[in-house]
Amino acid sequence: LGLSTLTLIQDALAEIKRTENFDLDIDNVPLDDAKTYQLFVDGQTYGIFQFESSGMREILRRAKPQRLEDLIAMNALYRPGPLKGGMVDDYINRKAGRSEVKYELASLKPILEDTYGVIAYQEQVMRMASVLAGFTMGQSDVLRKAMGKKDPKVMAKQREAFMSGALKNNITEKKASKIFELMEYFAGYGFNKSHSTAYAFLAYQTAYLKANYPRHFAAALLTIEAANTDKLAVYIAESRERGIAVLPPDINQSQLHFTVVPEGVRFGLTAIKGLGDGAIRAIIEVRERTGKVTSLHQLCEELDLRIVNKKVLEALVKSGACDSLVPAGVGLPAGRAKLFGAVDSAIEHGNRTQRDRELGQSDLFGGGEEHSLAIIRLPDAAPWTEMELLSHEKDALGLYLSGHPIDRHAENLRAFGAKTVGDLTMTEIPQSTDGSPGRLIIEDVYVGGIVSGFRGLKTKKGDPMCVFTLEDHQGAVEVVVFPEMFGRHRALIENGALLLVRGKFERDEENSRFQCADILPLSALKERLSRGVRIRLKATCPRETIEALWEVMTRHRGDRPVAVEVEMNGGSRHVIVRAEVTHSIRVRTSEQFVSDVERLCGVGSVTIHS
Repeated sequence: LGLSTLTLIQDALAEIKRTENFDLDIDNVPLDDAKTYQLFVDGQTYGIFQFESSGMREILRRAKPQRLEDLIAMNALYRPGPLKGGMVDDYINRKAGRSEVKYELASLKPILEDTYGVIAYQEQVMRMASVLAGFTMGQSDVLRKAMGKKDPKVMAKQREAFMSGALKNNITEKKASKIFELMEYFAGYGFNKSHSTAYAFLAYQTAYLKANYPRHFAAALLTIEAANTDKLAVYIAESRERGIAVLPPDINQSQLHFTVVPEGVRFGLTAIKGLGDGAIRAIIEVRERTGKVTSLHQLCEELDLRIVNKKVLEALVKSGACDSLVPAGVGLPAGRAKLFGAVDSAIEHGNRTQRDRELGQSDLFGGGEEHSLAIIRLPDAAPWTEMELLSHEKDALGLYLSGHPIDRHAENLRAFGAKTVGDLTMTEIPQSTDGSPGRLIIEDVYVGGIVSGFRGLKTKKGDPMCVFTLEDHQGAVEVVVFPEMFGRHRALIENGALLLVRGKFERDEENSRFQCADILPLSALKERLSRGVRIRLKATCPRETIEALWEVMTRHRGDRPVAVEVEMNGGSRHVIVRAEVTHSIRVRTSEQFVSDVERLCGVGSVTIHS
């Protein structure tokens, strides 16, 4: 269950050794580290074994664990039975002092005080039987198994034996009966403390690394999840929120895996789709042998182009790994387009150079390979648009890295109460009480993102519907749009469209999907949130501009009030005169309205307030 976590710990320790030059003894780290417990208290437990689900993170924020015993208890109690039975709430309230900690007998205090009087572990039930009724450990184990299986005949015998033993220890029949019923109730949910302790200790070790060596932890975690782009996106986003820069892949700096660098964490080449270990090791070998990769053409002179082929080179360019090869003064959208256009000529140059080298031939004009490389120029190519650049990153890495198409809408999405894909996909799936596979259902939820993978379908009756993928900076979810909704919103749904979708999210252990109930373009979200608009004009604004502005407001009629502010400069005094536009004019605060007004009054002249 925890094998990947053990690998994560070993990888992090190796990075600490490589960068800090000392061996951290993870098995002997202090168990009272304040920074580590603060991580749990804040619920910042992405990547922490057994503690990263959204439900567990919420429980941690409420429980505020301060010692290993708290983590052991939380791990044991975070299960369907204790959650539904109110045991978790009892534990939290007693720990916080909001509820009194009570023991049926004083002799139970040494057994239950670590869990504030709540029976959380099977071992506690066994000790209670031993202390109160004189059971041997073997008899206590039989009782534990019987309580778990809930066999009425066996339980009747166990109850009789417990009552008899308790009476011999001067415990009244009424008190013994009540305690047995409590044991029976909690034993059905009790977790094995030895398992929970091992899990909690492993989680503490992982959290210790995350709290005290955040870059090393992030590098190890991202390496392990490199092939899982949904989780990778979530972990990259959290790393950046915690102030850890996740740098793009670089052909001159990246290693096979994610690595720690002074600036943060450097993407590993293994995360680029289409690059096998052979191609990556060949590129690293050339880099180490030549000192530095200076151009695609130089790289192709040195590589086995049967291993590093056209697709590999294109993936390197798309991912941003070749950005260091872009000429000075050329922006990334233009630089990546030029490099992409140079792939064919670089391969041709490499093949020709290697063939000539094998034949013992040199450059006709002398000067050797350095001279021939010096005169090679990158081809002219139209710069990629922002969407093209991000889409190419997505193709190569499985995620958007340098930005995301919905970034400019993020604040509005939060204000609207929309969830991220990560909020949905990382939510714990509840376990059913009958042992069947659990299923998570979240009704009437909003999520925003960019459309990809659009597929038009037809129902058995022949009615058109569709399925598409909605992606944000934390992952992707499949959205199903049935015929009625598809007919209403067909014009909005296309690859590359930025949408806000409302509906029902369902997820089990194998699949997840979002059933659409409504669709709204993200460009309309700001309008939905706005309470009014302010337009600022210069005092020197001509009458013609005022008249044209009136015409724009008339054309964009809606229900939001407009205020006009005029800047008056009088010597050393700077005065702003504000006036509300007549109630007969209300506007729609759409992107087109803002664009039309700024075309008249200047960029930044419009402020939409919410």
